[in-house]
Amino acid sequence: MAGLELLSDQGYRVDGRRAGELRKIQARMGVFAQADGSAYIEQGNTKALAVVYGPHEIRGSRARALPDRALVNCQYSSATFSTGERKRRPHGDRKSCEMGLQLRQTFEAAILTQLHPRSQIDIYVQVLQADGGTYAACVNAATLAVLDAGVPMRDFVCACSAGFVDGTPLADLSHVEEAAGGPQLALALLPASGQIALLEMDARLHEDHLEQVLEAAARAARDVHALLDRVVRQHVREASVLLGD
Repeated sequence: MAGLELLSDQGYRVDGRRAGELRKIQARMGVFAQADGSAYIEQGNTKALAVVYGPHEIRGSRARALPDRALVNCQYSSATFSTGERKRRPHGDRKSCEMGLQLRQTFEAAILTQLHPRSQIDIYVQVLQADGGTYAACVNAATLAVLDAGVPMRDFVCACSAGFVDGTPLADLSHVEEAAGGPQLALALLPASGQIALLEMDARLHEDHLEQVLEAAARAARDVHALLDRVVRQHVREASVLLGD
């Protein structure tokens, strides 16, 4: 990575984007008929698939049931071919467990769990190809899948990463930009209220710069919301046509 210029003098990044510009996003809902909800998303070259089951009765011990709300269960895995390095354990390792926990915390803040007490909602996310912004792609795919399942939410949950290079905040980091090091954060936002569902940083960042990077991530998350909203509306239109409405 030595000598690689992440931001040119003209303000362009390695892949030709401006500092606050998102990678191309494509998404589909209802990709699996067997699940209650499902979605597939591509953010640049990062590709993720999410499926949702529930709300349904608690599986296993009834003691896990929560009397006042639904239990949100999130599991994350990555395909063995998702990155250049082959992994023996694409799920169940420490990183997968941490990602599952982050996803659970994110969606507990967004799903109206109190409407389904003593039940369970399962969210399964798999990354098919990883090229930066993995957490954000997982959140955005899962949001579409939860909406496809008809599970009531306070708002969309939209996520994006951001970094800080040469005094400039960069939104929606690619793998090249993540691998270069430097301060990075991941933000999951409920755009209507501005509530932060999850915020994670993996390096120190001076407080003078934190607000800039956080605002870059929030602005990008709102741009993601506009794109996901169009996907949902298109899906509803297509479903209405199929039902003959």
